[in-house]
Amino acid sequence: MDIKSKLWIEVEGEPVFGRGRRFLLQAIDQYGSINQAAKEISISYRKAWSYIKAMEERLGIKLVERQAGGKNGGGAVLTKDAREFLKKYEQMEEGIREIIDEKFRRIFYR
Repeated sequence: MDIKSKLWIEVEGEPVFGRGRRFLLQAIDQYGSINQAAKEISISYRKAWSYIKAMEERLGIKLVERQAGGKNGGGAVLTKDAREFLKKYEQMEEGIREIIDEKFRRIFYR
């Protein structure tokens, strides 16, 4: 038997960041492309871009720097703030998981 949990961040009751948006940012970091990242996590480019805009507005930080296409193609990179935010979010996820796992063991496996 296992226990699972989800963690997400809201601002003024609106979801801002969670597992899916973490996957989006990590895919942008991996592929250097919003379009490729969207394909990787099975969402449209338009939806990916709307997520990025919403996250940036609600968090008040720039997450993705875009470079328009052209002769050498476009691209996207995570900002320093995005990398720091991802690191903090991952630390929160791990901390929550540790607390939940310990509580689960105490309650179900005394």
